[in-house]
Amino acid sequence: MSQFDMSHQQVDRQYIAGRDMNFGQVQSADDLLALLEELKDHIAQGQKAGIIDEDVATDTQYQVTKAIDQSQKPHPDKKTIIDHLSMAKLLLENISAAGGLVTALAGASQVVQRLFT
Repeated sequence: MSQFDMSHQQVDRQYIAGRDMNFGQVQSADDLLALLEELKDHIAQGQKAGIIDEDVATDTQYQVTKAIDQSQKPHPDKKTIIDHLSMAKLLLENISAAGGLVTALAGASQVVQRLFT
């Protein structure tokens, strides 16, 4: 059995953005929109906590906003929504503390596949 001595470790930032988001329970476009708005809030919290760089946060929020805008159109284009979510995911992929957001964005893309034809 392995043991790790962590008595001299210091953790500067413990915030893990987006870890509590669950896109698996989304049943409608309205549910999706609510969680995408929540996702934008998590991105802002990650920026405020110093986890996400200001420029990256701005670009990521923009991509999520574009996905929201497209989702609200009378005939939303699934590919465009997924492209925006994929770009947002790409922006955050190298930030380990934003892993929850990356997972949430992947979940959102799966929901879009299911909800929009």
